[in-house]
Amino acid sequence: MLSDRARRIKPSPTLAMDAKAKAMKAQGVDVVNFGVGEPDFDTPEHVKEAAAKAIRDGFTKYTPVGGIDELKEAVVTKFKQDNGLDYAKDEIIVSCGAKHSLYNIAQALFNPGDEVIIPSPYWVSYPDQALLNDAAPVFVATYEKDGFMLGPEDLAKKITKKTKALILNSPSNPTGLAYDRKGLEAVAEIALKHNIFIISDEIYEKLVYDGTVHTSIASLGREIKDRTIVVNGLSKSHAMTGWRIGYAAGPKDIIKAMTNIQSQSTSNPNSIAQKAAVAALNGPQDFVSVMRSEFDKRRKFLIGGLNSINGVCCLNPNGAFYAFPNISKLYGGKAGARQVNSSLDMAMYLLEDANVALVHGEAFGDDNYIRISYATSMENIKKGLERIREALSRLA
Repeated sequence: MLSDRARRIKPSPTLAMDAKAKAMKAQGVDVVNFGVGEPDFDTPEHVKEAAAKAIRDGFTKYTPVGGIDELKEAVVTKFKQDNGLDYAKDEIIVSCGAKHSLYNIAQALFNPGDEVIIPSPYWVSYPDQALLNDAAPVFVATYEKDGFMLGPEDLAKKITKKTKALILNSPSNPTGLAYDRKGLEAVAEIALKHNIFIISDEIYEKLVYDGTVHTSIASLGREIKDRTIVVNGLSKSHAMTGWRIGYAAGPKDIIKAMTNIQSQSTSNPNSIAQKAAVAALNGPQDFVSVMRSEFDKRRKFLIGGLNSINGVCCLNPNGAFYAFPNISKLYGGKAGARQVNSSLDMAMYLLEDANVALVHGEAFGDDNYIRISYATSMENIKKGLERIREALSRLA
């Protein structure tokens, strides 16, 4: 009865774990939720006020499909100021979240039989979005010893005549690692040599630490800019996950195709959220610095705590709000009747025996790890760490 494409995909594991944790909480269980990638900060007041004003002013009708001019102009300015990138308004589309922007790109670019290169570990939706659009995800492993950076030689080996695009995510979900300029230049050289597109997901751009400077691969030169579609949004930078505003910039013909596709699927993004997004981009940015500073404190505490636990090893992430600890040394351990042989076993053990929710690394393409989001209070991080420490000490 169901279509082939519906049978190809699975529900988002991150949202599934979050739903399970929330269901346990609703039953009165004290769960520390490290599972969801959502800032625990409230949307800034001036952004909420812009939305309230939009409602009072009756800005509640359809808008142009690809976003209102005022918001596109704000996005153009943002790219110029933050990334040194020059785009015209017809090279910008606003969608219902960055995930929607990514899906529109897949719809506009991929044909049956096309191959899409995805470095692993990866964000859970990349492979399924390719599959939903009849393309084949091709995974390239990256390694902890290299900071999970994509090696140009490894990339080149995976490129075939069918390769259409590479999806690049920096800073990364789930590793929290960001590419430096040199690493991006090496990737850009390979992409240009083989004439493939780069889909650059930069949603965590504002959340970088330890002096890390975010570089957009599209800013490396005219040639690579012409082969790149940059995706960004306000969910992470301005704590606006529920407002569903994402945007993409790229070659005019691709953006036009994405807009046509959007016109037949969702129509315009929410009118009120668009006005809020204008305020977020054009207004004071102090909030972003405050949030980043708080995430940095949590990051340092969490990584230090994880690395002090026997059998756990975690790289120090320089972006986003995730830790990606290697817990494979603990595989084979038992606690009572429960045996832990995989990242899913570990995630279920910690949820059901320690009341700590996180996501198994297999969902991101690497079974040796678990993902912990520190987009939660320091109190929760301290409590969760102690629960993890105690639970792991019982594995023998």
